[in-house]
Amino acid sequence: QVQLVESGGGLVQAGDSLRLSCAASGRTFSSYHAAWFRQAPGKEREFVATIFRRGGLASYSDSVKGRFTISRDNAKNTAYLQMNALKPDDTAVYYCAAGTTWGARAQSAYGHWGQGTQVTVSS
Repeated sequence: QVQLVESGGGLVQAGDSLRLSCAASGRTFSSYHAAWFRQAPGKEREFVATIFRRGGLASYSDSVKGRFTISRDNAKNTAYLQMNALKPDDTAVYYCAAGTTWGARAQSAYGHWGQGTQVTVSS
């Protein structure tokens, strides 16, 4: 079992940057691939990015590719999401997730979730 806690959300203006963190505790974080999802008001939760359990390999949704970067530091049991050039459409609750299927974009592939952190981008 692994527990996940997100932090770093906030209110920013369009064009600004923000870095989210996902701190893991419990079972070895490096055993899991990590991912970020987001859920905007009135919308389904959607995949944002995922990173291989040992880092290096990453995959992004088309809507964030080129603006967001996922990374991790297994020595610190933490994953990150660097978000640049933020847009109002990026406004959502961002969730960290951990799972054992590489490259998965479906929520069902991830068995561990954090509580989420709110990101609001004003125009």
